[in-house]
Amino acid sequence: MAEFPCVVDGAPAPVATAPPGFLGWSDDALVTAARTAGTDIDAGLALARSLAPVADRLGRSTWTWMRTLASLGAGDLTAARVVEPHLDALAILAQAAAHDRATDASWPSPVPPPDSTWGVYAAHAPGHRLEAAVSGGEWTLTGTKPWCSLADRVSHAVVTAHVDDHRRQAFAVDLSDPGVRVVEEPWVARGLADVRSTAIALESVPAARVGPPQWYLERPGFAWGGIGVAAVWFGASCALGQSVMDSARRREPDQLALTHLGRIDAALHATLLALREAARLIDEGAAEGRAGELLAARVRSRSAMTVELVLAETGQALGPAPLTSDEEHARRVADLTVYVRQHHGERDLARIGAQLLEDAP
Repeated sequence: MAEFPCVVDGAPAPVATAPPGFLGWSDDALVTAARTAGTDIDAGLALARSLAPVADRLGRSTWTWMRTLASLGAGDLTAARVVEPHLDALAILAQAAAHDRATDASWPSPVPPPDSTWGVYAAHAPGHRLEAAVSGGEWTLTGTKPWCSLADRVSHAVVTAHVDDHRRQAFAVDLSDPGVRVVEEPWVARGLADVRSTAIALESVPAARVGPPQWYLERPGFAWGGIGVAAVWFGASCALGQSVMDSARRREPDQLALTHLGRIDAALHATLLALREAARLIDEGAAEGRAGELLAARVRSRSAMTVELVLAETGQALGPAPLTSDEEHARRVADLTVYVRQHHGERDLARIGAQLLEDAP
């Protein structure tokens, strides 16, 4: 049930006696908060700021962090898509500060300004290159960065840039700097339609180093952040499963309806167990390096496969009616269809197979 109260508006959220959600794991306060924010990006950013303390739970009380993200996903995927990178960025900055204290107390770790909101922009694509340059100890970024969600709405971002031909480094950037320009590009998405993603162009923008070169990609939290996204997918899948459950309760279900429900339950249960086990391994320090990479790949693949199954079973069980008459349901299906495409399907499964062979004794 609700083992860990999460944080809303800076205080512990009340623990419900019967939280909503297909398997009884979620926090109803967070589900309600996400549903209330909905597609209102400003409300989503306010929710992100209020949940900032949850970022500190990653690596220490990781199930709290995962369940927060899953609960948001069960409430509304637009809200979850706003909050998740904000918490990820704060966790990255905290991890960098801890690394700096352990290795070099003089390293100038950036501190998030009060009331700031954050994105994480680490994608790379042909035709886009962001270069970091240093002069007199001061770093600046110049070039373009693709896939920068809500770059016109958040105040800051953790951005990766090339420091030479072979290495990338993370930097903290104030997006209000006059050297930052959002590149106008088409955004015709039907899912996550309000979470607009564009390229940004930077011209000599001041930047603060976040860890040494390659640290962003090599830190244990890089893999853990991917598990957080899988938790959001899981939460949304549970909400769809609940819709099937509610439909079955409204009238006597036939054998096919029960089969749909059973398939959904089995898949969701397996994903919930995978997330819980991942949280335990992270907290025990057993999910770093290659082990962390493999764990993240497995959990993300498990959650993505569950999403695909739940979308298909929900469509078969409910038919076209909720897709055409229920705005929340139709938007959840569209949002999740887009969101899960962050997973690369068979390519990610092939990477799991390759690592298993490489690590085999």
